[in-house]
Amino acid sequence: MDLVSQSSLNEHLPQTGIPSGSQDKVSALDPEPEMAEPQVAAAPVIRSNLSVKAPEFYPPGYVQNFNQNFADSSFEDRYDGYLTLVEYVQDFLNHLTDQPACFETEIEQFAETLNAWVTSGEDLQGLVELIYQQATSVPNFSYMGARLCNYLSHHLTISSQSGTFRQLLLQRCRAEYENRDEATRADETTQKEFHAFVLFLAELYLNLEIKGTKGQVMRAEILQEGLRELLNALLSNPVDSNLICAVKLLKLTGSVLEDAWKEKGKSDMEDIIQRIENVVLDANCSRDVKHMLLKLVELRSSNWGRVHGSSAHTEATPENDPNYFMNEPTFYTSEGVPFTAADPDYQEKYQELLEREDFFPEYEENGTYLPGPGDPYFDDIDDEMDPEIEEAYEKFCLESEHTKK
Repeated sequence: MDLVSQSSLNEHLPQTGIPSGSQDKVSALDPEPEMAEPQVAAAPVIRSNLSVKAPEFYPPGYVQNFNQNFADSSFEDRYDGYLTLVEYVQDFLNHLTDQPACFETEIEQFAETLNAWVTSGEDLQGLVELIYQQATSVPNFSYMGARLCNYLSHHLTISSQSGTFRQLLLQRCRAEYENRDEATRADETTQKEFHAFVLFLAELYLNLEIKGTKGQVMRAEILQEGLRELLNALLSNPVDSNLICAVKLLKLTGSVLEDAWKEKGKSDMEDIIQRIENVVLDANCSRDVKHMLLKLVELRSSNWGRVHGSSAHTEATPENDPNYFMNEPTFYTSEGVPFTAADPDYQEKYQELLEREDFFPEYEENGTYLPGPGDPYFDDIDDEMDPEIEEAYEKFCLESEHTKK
């Protein structure tokens, strides 16, 4: 076979699908084997765990958007993803704990879903218990829990034989309230639970709105009297933990309680302050706690840090009362200790809060982020990729393109 015929045969082989064995035999007739294409050894396959079907990755500490049952869905499908009412409510409570700013945008939808799902007194009782447990066991949720209770008390339509949502809530609180004397002398765990209840009740007093006989909005007087008795119970057993709880309670509600008592001509706050001064002189509490008590007495002597007396709750407005927003919002330190604008060291604590939660670096007014030269975050980024990671990433991209097609 001449060279021309051999060349034609080689060009024809790939097109005719001759078996590989036959190709090898024909190649052996080639008088210039050095011109044949070399056999390339297959490169070792690098296995990677990357997959286009892998679940989305979230860095540690990142909270995913709340379950889509609460957004972008029809009312009928809103709670289809949950098997029980308990699961649905607990998920929403956890969501509010992680993202309290979502309260305003999602509470209406939550209440509508509850109105369709809560159909019996047992369901309503279970709802009250879930919210109560979250508010008294999860740090920093007492304020949000009180706001939630206030909203549901006005927007839940179901009323069982046992009572409305608000009535069942107050009954649940009363069960803890009646054990106040035993709780202040109990073990550390029981005391801690009782103190959480006290602070939740204080938040309820500030946030739970009740309509009066003439339609005016007012606070629950029964809670006002309950807080008075809780203060008596705490001061009757002046150990450090009880005294610290009493200080927190008065810092949170002292100005509002005193205004309400003065309006009725009562001197209850005078009696409480006198008891605190006696504790400072006589009780065997720690030096730090005595200092806290003295600071509280000083705060009260300055009219709870206000410039002048507040107008009555029913008449106060942002226009006629410079102290209208005194009790909102309640902030918390890194240790979970609540503080308000009435605290003497408010500015220092608030500045610390801002420094700790600096979520907004350099942004323009239109929201565009423009990192300046020498930005430490971008300077530390290495543009080069590890060869193995680069190869795995390229394979991942190819799989992604193939999936899209």
